[in-house]
Amino acid sequence: MTKLFDGMKTYLMQSIPDIRVTDVVEMIIIAVLLYNVMLWIKNTRAWVLLKGILVLLGFILVAYLFHMNTILWLADKTINVGIIAVVIIFQPELRRALEQLGRNKVLGFLVSDNGKMVDDKFSDKTMNEIVKATFEMSKVKTGALIVIERKTPLAEYERTGILVDGVVTSQLLLNIFEHNTPLHDGAVVVRGNRIVAATCYLPLSDNMAISKDLGTRHRAGVGVSEVSDSVTVIVSEETGTVSVAFDGGLRRGMDPDTLREELKRIIEENEAPKGRRLKILKGWQKHEKKADK
Repeated sequence: MTKLFDGMKTYLMQSIPDIRVTDVVEMIIIAVLLYNVMLWIKNTRAWVLLKGILVLLGFILVAYLFHMNTILWLADKTINVGIIAVVIIFQPELRRALEQLGRNKVLGFLVSDNGKMVDDKFSDKTMNEIVKATFEMSKVKTGALIVIERKTPLAEYERTGILVDGVVTSQLLLNIFEHNTPLHDGAVVVRGNRIVAATCYLPLSDNMAISKDLGTRHRAGVGVSEVSDSVTVIVSEETGTVSVAFDGGLRRGMDPDTLREELKRIIEENEAPKGRRLKILKGWQKHEKKADK
């Protein structure tokens, strides 16, 4: 029995690696770096790209299991080009991350709060405040652009504006978009129940199907909805017409009840099936044609 225990002890001592203090420090540094990289991915459009890459890897795995040689050959030939394409597509985000690393101290970067998210969800009270402010501005033809963040982070557009970090109220929105005020130009980003930033710049849509009588504000609202799952409320400065942009579509000529109903439906249908979402978009296109007449 003694020999058995001695043998087990010898085996365990040989199996356990010699861990030094530097090894522990190295593991901590790698873990912190990976954590910050994942936070960076989550707070940019790279999160959507990562999910797409995982889907492609799933297809490649299926092809490998079932010996689909043509698909495997195509994947092998395009992987190098794909890596270069990813670097080109996300060049602005990569440059911004390196600039942030250069501006901040090392410890400041390691404990950065880039992953800090708002826990409270978009509430009915916030919805009512947005609807109230929207139609107050519509009456006096005050242009407005209110972007409501959902799953896709809008941090890259938030950084182009001025930090506000205030609870959503109709009075605050009216003050922001009031003519000749410092914050009236650009978009407001709403995350949860708070306005996180104002005067934000949004990407413009190049969709040629958008009505020619719509200006930059509407194209910006549609543009951000094409690259994210956000919902944008738009007030026309020329006509006072209220519109909603979502998933690359635009619905115009909203009244308070319809706007409230659409916001609630879109936000609640966060996991809506694709077929149902296409049905909604078809209804929006039909409504837009009627509004254009």
